[in-house]
Parts: sequence; C-alpha cells; structure tokens
Amino acid sequence: METKKRALGRGLEQLFNNENLDVSTIEKSIYESATNEEIIELPLEDLRPNPYQPRQVFDEEALQELASSIKTYGVFQPIIVKKSIKGYEIIAGERRFRASKLAGMEKIPAIIRSFTDEQMMEIALLENLQRENLSAIEEANAYKLMLNKLNLTQDELALKVGKSRSHITNLLGLLRLPNDIQEMVNDSKISMGHARVLSKLNDENQMRNMANRIVNEKFTVREVESLTDSNQFERSIKVQKRKQPEAREFKYVEDLLSEKLDAKVKIKDKKIEISFISIADLNRILEIINVKE
Repeated sequence: METKKRALGRGLEQLFNNENLDVSTIEKSIYESATNEEIIELPLEDLRPNPYQPRQVFDEEALQELASSIKTYGVFQPIIVKKSIKGYEIIAGERRFRASKLAGMEKIPAIIRSFTDEQMMEIALLENLQRENLSAIEEANAYKLMLNKLNLTQDELALKVGKSRSHITNLLGLLRLPNDIQEMVNDSKISMGHARVLSKLNDENQMRNMANRIVNEKFTVREVESLTDSNQFERSIKVQKRKQPEAREFKYVEDLLSEKLDAKVKIKDKKIEISFISIADLNRILEIINVKE
C-alpha cells in the first residue's frame, strides 16, 4: 500500500519529459489518480516547504484572506507532499500550508507521491511562474538553479517554462546587481526595467546611488536610461568618443552584440572584445554564441 501511495502515477513521468511543462496538468493527473484512501490528514508540524521554493516573500494580505476562507470552509484541495527523512516536504500547496497555520489548523489534507529533486525543483518554479508573479530576482535565481542543477541550455529552459530566450537572458543579467539592490527589486521599490538599466553599469556605487534616486525621485525607466547615458557612468555598453572614428563606425555593431550577449562589447583595431565578470558569466556568453567547452 505504501508503494502505491508513493508512486508518481501512471503517465506522470511522461508529463515531466515534455518540453513545455504545465503544473496544473501535473496536479490534475495526481488528483484524478488518487483514491479516497490516499488523501490523508497530516499534522502541519510534520511538514516543511519545498527546499527549491523560489519565492522569498509571500503576500501577507492574500495569506490572511486564504486563512479566513480555510477557517470557514476548510482546505478543499489537498496539498501534494513527498516523504522525507523526517516528516514530509511540500511539493505543491505551500500557500495552503501557510494559510492553514495562520488559521490555527493542526492538520491538512495531503497526497503523498515520490518525486526526484529535479522534479521538485521544476514544480516549485512552475507553480509560482504559472500562478503567482515572482519578483524578477526570485525568477532569475530560479532559472539559474534549474540551469545549473538540470544541465539545461537556456533554449531548453525557455521551452520548458514557456518563456522567450531573451526574457531568461535578461533576467539572469540582473543577478550581477549587488544584493542590496536585488532586495529593492524583491520589495518592489524598483522595477525590473529599472534594474535592467542598473545592471548595465559597471560601478556598484553608481548603481546604488542611482537606485536610491529612483526610489526617492520616482524616476521612470526612460529617465534612468537618459541619466546613465552620460560619460559620468561607466556602462557595460560603452559609448565611444567622437575622436575615435573607427570605433564610431562600428558602434552600432557593438550595441547589437551587447544587447544580444548582455555584456560589454568593444570593437577596436579589427578585434572584438567581450567582457565577462565571472566563469559563470563566461559560460552564459559561450552558450549564447553556441560555443561548446
């Protein structure tokens, strides 16, 4: 019986192998295949969040609303969990778990299934991407984790999560921002558009000063682009001086390459120079230009 309860379910493995994964389809398959005997009440104290949960901040107001509903009507849809060494790890339904705790509940209905770490990671990311908006930084960190742990290319990841390749590349570029600015994005103090402009700067002090001005002076993204386009700012997309005619001749190529690679590109003396800030950043650029190590 325990083997049956922990089985992933007929056809579910095939869903995980699809290029475009939909968390609703996975959950629906589990709910439809579960018998009444497999839906059991688990103590909240025995549960812990999915270790691959990308969300760092939960909407407290929305949780309180859900908690109020649970107090009145209970939890209609069981959460999905995996048996761990001590207790259970939540695969899907962390909001229901958190709201149940707020509602003062002691147990929650659950279905136990076996998942690999890779599948847990995919579920955690997709549940948030497809149902609730992650912050740009949370989404970027989730993509980075999937690329590293699942050995995916950016093209493969884009297909799996239903996003464009350029969207993923742009988000990964935000991880070059200092941690305090990333927190400002998580707290919705600055937008993804603002953050993307800041990530093009090379000086962290300039990044921080401009981030604070965005918050205090309510700059639009276009205003930040204009302000940081002066020679006072060291940008990853270098603005060439007029006294360098050869560089000006190829400036449009530099800009195109910089935009595509999300990195500083310089053309001089018939050479193309591409800057990178770490080994991981170099690997990202090599992948974009389809160069195998």
